[in-house]
Amino acid sequence: MDDLAVIAVAAAWGAVAGGLLPRAVHRFSVPAEEDWRAACPSGHPVPGWLGRARCAQCPAADARYGPGTPALLLVTALVCAALAGATGTRPELAAWLLLAPVGVLLTAVDMRVRRLPDVLTLPLAAAALGLLGLAALLPEHAGNWPTALYGALALGAGYLLLFRINPGGMGFGDVKLALGAGAVLGWYGWGTVLLGTFAAFLLGALFGGVLVLAGRAGRRTAIPFGPFMAAGALAGVLVGAYSA
Repeated sequence: MDDLAVIAVAAAWGAVAGGLLPRAVHRFSVPAEEDWRAACPSGHPVPGWLGRARCAQCPAADARYGPGTPALLLVTALVCAALAGATGTRPELAAWLLLAPVGVLLTAVDMRVRRLPDVLTLPLAAAALGLLGLAALLPEHAGNWPTALYGALALGAGYLLLFRINPGGMGFGDVKLALGAGAVLGWYGWGTVLLGTFAAFLLGALFGGVLVLAGRAGRRTAIPFGPFMAAGALAGVLVGAYSA
């Protein structure tokens, strides 16, 4: 299969997976210590966890209760296509394509309620190490599984230290997400870990600076950091995969 075909298949997979995320975003987007949402805003039960966020029992004008399907579909498709373009047919691409929709889901939830649910972050880290472990057994892989493990531990420890120093500026959910981010970045080496981590903080600082200049936030305003961690991890993996 040539590179264009791989990218097309990855984009199609991303579109399908992204199209299933809106309902999950709605159900997971609740403040900490609250039960996951089980109903639409009008109180009608929401069936299952995957699919469009539209209620079949509400009037058409009020049926939508979560994020729009096209946006999540497009973002996930673009992320998967970019990963395929950088990775090619190497076996770790399967890991990236399976992990990417979870990253998009976490990003969407954190943007809505500033929460990174344990039920997503911890399995993400375990899945990343497990999938990359399988990729390491196959020929033509371009990464290193022990470094992925060490990267997860190192980045998790680094974020835990930041959380201990400044709990108001770093959430504990970010610490748990750092385990998964460290695993995927560590696959391509310590340079990729540093690049992805730096990119996350740079993007977060730029975004916060823009909000301050626009008068929409103060210097102490808390912003969700999960989306920047995900973006930094994506940037690091793209560079690492392309350079490998």
